[in-house]
Amino acid sequence: MVADAGTLSRPVTGTAAGVPFLALPPASGETPAPLLLGLHAFEPPRAEAALAGAVPMAPLPAWRVYLGLPLFGARLPEGGVAEINRRGESDYLVELFGPVVEEAASELRRVDAELRGTFPVTDDPVGLVGVGAGAAAVLLTLAESGLPVGAAAVVNPVVDPALVIAARERRTGTPYEWTEQARDTRGWLLFGDRAREVSRDGVPLLVVSGGRDEVVTPEHGQALHDSLAAHLPEHALRHIVVPDLAHAIGPEPGLEPGPLTPAGVLTDRALTEWFHLHMTSSAQVRAAEDG
Repeated sequence: MVADAGTLSRPVTGTAAGVPFLALPPASGETPAPLLLGLHAFEPPRAEAALAGAVPMAPLPAWRVYLGLPLFGARLPEGGVAEINRRGESDYLVELFGPVVEEAASELRRVDAELRGTFPVTDDPVGLVGVGAGAAAVLLTLAESGLPVGAAAVVNPVVDPALVIAARERRTGTPYEWTEQARDTRGWLLFGDRAREVSRDGVPLLVVSGGRDEVVTPEHGQALHDSLAAHLPEHALRHIVVPDLAHAIGPEPGLEPGPLTPAGVLTDRALTEWFHLHMTSSAQVRAAEDG
């Protein structure tokens, strides 16, 4: 699929490198425009359409392309939801959370390349935004992939998989067995300990914490910020707390856009302002800011 003139005024759905997406055109309708990729969470929003509704960043003069995570939506494995539940019950971290985060990060380079052949985008490095597990995939991308990234933002990022495991234990009442493989997976996704790698390319990063997030509390977001602060200049790193934002930033079942809450509006505004500020190398974005 190659975008035509009609795509400049309406959302577009499709697949890129096998990954389903929902693309929103730049606010101004002017192209080429920068490219921003979004990754949803395990909790609402847990689909690309729901994420687009939760953080549309409507004023942004950039292509906002929201991607479906591996094993979600159209990419459910054989056996469907029952198979996902089986993996979660067998070993949530090793068989479900870790593989989804790893694959989501590893496929971004291919997705970026294909989207650049589909939509009229600038040559500027891509922007990345993720929520929950999608935010973990963004941090893993910064640490490992080598994909050129111009700016990034993470909302309620799972900075330590043990936080999700603990929340799951509280909910189910079933203790998790920390095998050697599980401990290795946790260490690989413990982003505070990987701060030097996450910040190695100097990508400006916004960390958004929900004041009502009981899974990844604002203190964990602040700890990530503090770990990164030794490696990034002050202007390239910010941590904010949205007071009424919970860990799930949208309503159940999280597959379609829901009404924006006041906390959601504040989150969307913060993301929009961050990418306005840092995706500025294209003349189109600079002109929008000056206007």
